[in-house]
Amino acid sequence: MIRYLYADQLDQHPTLRDSMFRDRADQFKTRLGWDVDIDEDGFERDQYDALNPLYVIWENADGSHGGSMRFLPTTGRTMINEHFTDILGGGTITSPLIWECTRFCLSRGAQSKVAAALMLAGGEMMQNFDVAHFAGVFDARMVRIYRLIGSSPEVLGSTGNGRDKISVGLWEFTPDAQAKVAAKAGLSLELSRLWFNRAFGTTSEQPLAQAG
Repeated sequence: MIRYLYADQLDQHPTLRDSMFRDRADQFKTRLGWDVDIDEDGFERDQYDALNPLYVIWENADGSHGGSMRFLPTTGRTMINEHFTDILGGGTITSPLIWECTRFCLSRGAQSKVAAALMLAGGEMMQNFDVAHFAGVFDARMVRIYRLIGSSPEVLGSTGNGRDKISVGLWEFTPDAQAKVAAKAGLSLELSRLWFNRAFGTTSEQPLAQAG
Protein backbone atom coordinates (compact mmCIF):
# COMPACT_ATOMS: atom_id res chain seq x y z
CA MET A 1 0.00 0.00 0.00
CA ILE A 2 0.98 3.66 -0.35
CA ARG A 3 1.74 5.78 2.69
CA TYR A 4 2.18 9.55 2.72
CA LEU A 5 4.38 10.52 5.67
CA TYR A 6 6.16 13.71 6.65
CA ALA A 7 9.61 13.26 8.16
CA ASP A 8 8.30 14.02 11.63
CA GLN A 9 5.87 11.10 11.29
CA LEU A 10 8.45 8.48 10.36
CA ASP A 11 9.18 7.48 13.96
CA GLN A 12 5.62 6.12 14.13
CA HIS A 13 6.67 3.52 11.52
CA PRO A 14 10.21 2.41 12.53
CA THR A 15 10.41 -0.66 10.27
CA LEU A 16 9.31 1.37 7.26
CA ARG A 17 11.63 4.26 8.16
CA ASP A 18 14.74 2.16 8.72
CA SER A 19 14.28 -0.03 5.65
CA MET A 20 13.70 3.04 3.46
CA PHE A 21 16.95 4.72 4.49
CA ARG A 22 18.85 1.44 4.17
CA ASP A 23 17.38 0.81 0.73
CA ARG A 24 18.44 4.31 -0.26
CA ALA A 25 21.99 3.47 0.82
CA ASP A 26 21.85 0.23 -1.17
CA GLN A 27 20.55 1.90 -4.31
CA PHE A 28 22.48 5.15 -4.40
CA LYS A 29 25.80 4.09 -2.82
CA THR A 30 26.14 0.35 -3.51
CA ARG A 31 24.39 -0.06 -6.84
CA LEU A 32 24.83 3.37 -8.45
CA GLY A 33 28.06 4.46 -6.81
CA TRP A 34 26.86 7.96 -5.96
CA ASP A 35 28.92 10.12 -3.59
CA VAL A 36 26.43 10.00 -0.71
CA ASP A 37 26.97 9.72 3.02
CA ILE A 38 26.04 6.55 4.92
CA ASP A 39 25.75 6.77 8.70
CA GLU A 40 26.59 4.18 11.36
CA ASP A 41 23.12 2.64 11.02
CA GLY A 42 23.60 2.06 7.30
CA PHE A 43 21.17 4.88 6.44
CA GLU A 44 21.50 7.25 3.49
CA ARG A 45 20.21 10.66 4.56
CA ASP A 46 21.08 14.19 3.51
CA GLN A 47 20.36 17.78 4.52
CA TYR A 48 16.98 17.77 2.77
CA ASP A 49 15.68 14.98 4.98
CA ALA A 50 16.02 17.48 7.84
CA LEU A 51 13.53 19.90 6.22
CA ASN A 52 10.48 17.79 7.08
CA PRO A 53 9.81 16.65 3.50
CA LEU A 54 6.80 14.59 2.50
CA TYR A 55 7.67 10.98 1.64
CA VAL A 56 5.49 8.86 -0.62
CA ILE A 57 6.29 5.26 0.29
CA TRP A 58 5.20 1.86 -0.96
CA GLU A 59 4.85 -0.31 2.15
CA ASN A 60 5.22 -4.06 1.70
CA ALA A 61 2.90 -6.49 3.45
CA ASP A 62 5.50 -7.04 6.19
CA GLY A 63 5.77 -3.32 6.90
CA SER A 64 9.06 -2.83 5.08
CA HIS A 65 9.96 -0.36 2.34
CA GLY A 66 9.34 -1.29 -1.28
CA GLY A 67 9.93 2.09 -2.91
CA SER A 68 9.69 5.79 -2.19
CA MET A 69 10.01 9.39 -3.33
CA ARG A 70 10.70 12.60 -1.39
CA PHE A 71 8.93 15.92 -1.97
CA LEU A 72 9.59 19.55 -1.02
CA PRO A 73 7.85 22.71 -2.28
CA THR A 74 10.11 24.82 -4.49
CA THR A 75 9.19 27.93 -2.50
CA GLY A 76 11.71 26.68 0.07
CA ARG A 77 15.12 25.02 -0.15
CA THR A 78 15.50 22.40 -2.86
CA MET A 79 18.28 20.28 -4.30
CA ILE A 80 17.74 21.62 -7.82
CA ASN A 81 18.09 25.27 -6.80
CA GLU A 82 21.12 24.66 -4.60
CA HIS A 83 23.10 22.15 -6.68
CA PHE A 84 21.86 21.90 -10.28
CA THR A 85 21.25 25.45 -11.50
CA ASP A 86 24.04 24.97 -14.07
CA ILE A 87 21.76 22.55 -15.93
CA LEU A 88 19.13 25.30 -16.04
CA GLY A 89 21.57 27.88 -17.38
CA GLY A 90 21.88 29.55 -13.99
CA GLY A 91 18.13 29.81 -13.42
CA THR A 92 16.03 28.38 -10.60
CA ILE A 93 12.63 26.73 -10.24
CA THR A 94 10.52 28.55 -7.66
CA SER A 95 6.73 28.38 -7.70
CA PRO A 96 3.91 27.42 -5.31
CA LEU A 97 2.62 25.29 -8.19
CA ILE A 98 5.80 23.20 -8.46
CA TRP A 99 7.21 20.72 -5.93
CA GLU A 100 10.59 19.01 -6.18
CA CYS A 101 10.75 15.20 -6.25
CA THR A 102 14.03 13.56 -5.21
CA ARG A 103 15.41 10.23 -3.96
CA PHE A 104 13.24 8.01 -6.17
CA CYS A 105 14.22 4.63 -4.74
CA LEU A 106 13.16 1.01 -5.27
CA SER A 107 14.19 -1.81 -2.96
CA ARG A 108 16.02 -4.80 -4.39
CA GLY A 109 13.50 -7.21 -5.82
CA ALA A 110 10.67 -4.67 -5.83
CA GLN A 111 7.82 -5.67 -8.11
CA SER A 112 7.53 -3.75 -11.35
CA LYS A 113 4.23 -2.26 -10.23
CA VAL A 114 5.85 -0.37 -7.34
CA ALA A 115 7.38 2.37 -9.50
CA ALA A 116 4.06 2.94 -11.23
CA ALA A 117 2.21 2.97 -7.90
CA LEU A 118 4.55 5.72 -6.67
CA MET A 119 3.91 7.76 -9.81
CA LEU A 120 0.18 7.29 -9.36
CA ALA A 121 0.51 8.59 -5.80
CA GLY A 122 2.39 11.59 -7.13
CA GLY A 123 -0.59 12.27 -9.35
CA GLU A 124 -2.86 12.21 -6.30
CA MET A 125 -0.70 14.92 -4.75
CA MET A 126 -0.92 17.05 -7.88
CA GLN A 127 -4.68 16.78 -8.08
CA ASN A 128 -5.36 17.32 -4.39
CA PHE A 129 -2.67 19.86 -3.51
CA ASP A 130 -3.28 21.95 -6.66
CA VAL A 131 0.27 21.32 -7.87
CA ALA A 132 0.79 21.75 -11.61
CA HIS A 133 4.22 20.10 -11.95
CA PHE A 134 6.90 18.14 -10.16
CA ALA A 135 10.54 19.02 -10.85
CA GLY A 136 13.33 16.51 -10.56
CA VAL A 137 16.87 15.58 -11.49
CA PHE A 138 17.34 12.21 -13.17
CA ASP A 139 20.04 10.20 -14.89
CA ALA A 140 20.03 8.37 -18.21
CA ARG A 141 18.94 5.01 -16.77
CA MET A 142 15.66 6.50 -15.55
CA VAL A 143 14.49 7.55 -19.03
CA ARG A 144 13.51 3.99 -19.93
CA ILE A 145 11.80 3.47 -16.58
CA TYR A 146 9.69 6.61 -16.94
CA ARG A 147 8.75 5.60 -20.47
CA LEU A 148 7.68 2.14 -19.33
CA ILE A 149 5.60 3.59 -16.52
CA GLY A 150 3.92 6.02 -18.90
CA SER A 151 5.04 9.22 -17.16
CA SER A 152 7.93 10.89 -18.99
CA PRO A 153 9.06 14.41 -18.07
CA GLU A 154 9.59 17.53 -20.15
CA VAL A 155 13.37 17.94 -20.17
CA LEU A 156 14.46 21.48 -19.21
CA GLY A 157 18.18 20.91 -19.58
CA SER A 158 20.91 18.26 -19.53
CA THR A 159 24.61 17.84 -18.94
CA GLY A 160 26.96 14.97 -19.77
CA ASN A 161 26.64 12.19 -22.32
CA GLY A 162 25.59 8.56 -22.47
CA ARG A 163 25.19 6.83 -19.12
CA ASP A 164 26.60 9.92 -17.37
CA LYS A 165 23.90 12.24 -18.70
CA ILE A 166 22.03 14.16 -15.98
CA SER A 167 18.82 16.08 -16.71
CA VAL A 168 16.32 18.33 -14.99
CA GLY A 169 12.71 17.68 -15.94
CA LEU A 170 9.14 18.71 -15.23
CA TRP A 171 6.30 16.21 -14.82
CA GLU A 172 2.62 16.93 -15.25
CA PHE A 173 -0.19 14.47 -14.71
CA THR A 174 -3.00 14.42 -17.24
CA PRO A 175 -6.06 12.14 -16.98
CA ASP A 176 -4.63 10.08 -19.85
CA ALA A 177 -1.30 9.64 -18.05
CA GLN A 178 -3.17 8.77 -14.85
CA ALA A 179 -5.06 5.97 -16.56
CA LYS A 180 -1.87 4.56 -18.12
CA VAL A 181 0.06 4.65 -14.85
CA ALA A 182 -2.82 3.08 -12.91
CA ALA A 183 -2.93 0.24 -15.43
CA LYS A 184 0.84 -0.30 -15.07
CA ALA A 185 0.46 -0.34 -11.29
CA GLY A 186 -2.48 -2.74 -11.39
CA LEU A 187 -4.39 -0.39 -9.08
CA SER A 188 -7.81 1.18 -9.33
CA LEU A 189 -8.15 4.95 -9.14
CA GLU A 190 -10.56 4.43 -6.25
CA LEU A 191 -7.96 2.57 -4.17
CA SER A 192 -5.33 5.18 -4.97
CA ARG A 193 -7.64 7.94 -3.77
CA LEU A 194 -8.53 5.95 -0.63
CA TRP A 195 -4.88 5.75 0.41
CA PHE A 196 -4.51 9.50 -0.12
CA ASN A 197 -7.65 10.32 1.84
CA ARG A 198 -6.53 8.13 4.73
CA ALA A 199 -3.43 10.32 5.02
CA PHE A 200 -4.92 13.76 4.45
CA GLY A 201 -8.70 13.51 4.62
CA THR A 202 -10.98 14.51 1.76
CA THR A 203 -10.09 18.19 1.50
CA SER A 204 -7.91 19.56 -1.28
CA GLU A 205 -6.18 22.18 0.89
CA GLN A 206 -2.45 22.10 0.23
CA PRO A 207 -0.58 21.29 3.50
CA LEU A 208 2.43 23.50 2.82
CA ALA A 209 2.75 24.37 6.49
CA GLN A 210 4.07 20.85 7.13
CA ALA A 211 7.11 21.35 4.93
CA GLY A 212 10.19 23.39 5.60
